[in-house]
Amino acid sequence: MTADRKSLYDDLRALEVLGIEVTGEKNGREYYYYVSNKQFEIAELKLLTDAIQSSKFITEKKSRDLIKKLMTLVSRYEATQLQRQVVVQGRIKAMNESIYYLVDDIHHAIATNRKIRFRYMQWNLKKQMEPRRKGLYEVSPWALTWDDENYYLIAYDAEAEKIKHYRVDKMQSIELTGERREGREFFDRFDMAAYAKKSFGMYSGEDERVRIRFADHLVGVLIDRFGKDITILPDKTPGWSQTAVNVAVSDQFFGWIFALGTEAEIIGPDHVVERFRAEVRALGSLYGG
Repeated sequence: MTADRKSLYDDLRALEVLGIEVTGEKNGREYYYYVSNKQFEIAELKLLTDAIQSSKFITEKKSRDLIKKLMTLVSRYEATQLQRQVVVQGRIKAMNESIYYLVDDIHHAIATNRKIRFRYMQWNLKKQMEPRRKGLYEVSPWALTWDDENYYLIAYDAEAEKIKHYRVDKMQSIELTGERREGREFFDRFDMAAYAKKSFGMYSGEDERVRIRFADHLVGVLIDRFGKDITILPDKTPGWSQTAVNVAVSDQFFGWIFALGTEAEIIGPDHVVERFRAEVRALGSLYGG
């Protein structure tokens, strides 16, 4: 392509005014120009691409659409680096194409301090979605969180007088009501990070301070799950330690303990220990033990 020298200088100045920095480098008798600062570095876009691919709440179609949009932010040569990472076929992804709009509706309800109504769905044996119960759910939405690769609504249920969470991709037909939200007193002292740490797979249960003894080499597993703030004390058995953590005691918590095998043990409180024993006995009887 040919161009007038003055036109090129005018274009470079125009790019500079727009905030796009163009750098010139001399190579022999010629100059080469390139954009030296970009809104996103290629490494950042790769990170975003990976996040989109791994998100179960984003459907396969929406994943591809989003990644294509990210590819427009870089040159066609750099886009090939993102293209090589696009492996979404066969991933377990949500099937609710309207999840973008559901999330937007929830944010709007939170911003305008209003309750919402919605239909909450579940799978049946025919692999079809059906309402979990007759009628609509009505809650006060307070927050959205991303946990275990799914989007969850954290809301206050006035009828049950407690905080509950709902998978966003299983919500349908969200409707904003004219009523103001309830449960502010619960959320004024609500700690989302602590809630995520004590909930296993976002399954709720009674909050308990549980004591656990474990083989020392599992310390990383405990820290990854509950954070670096946990107190670790030596156990009377060499090579073992103890800690006490706040958890929502549920079948999912017991499953997590069971997965650690004989190198982790619940030692208190007694009623939690007995409940775990009952679960183990029931599992044993299922397999003829």
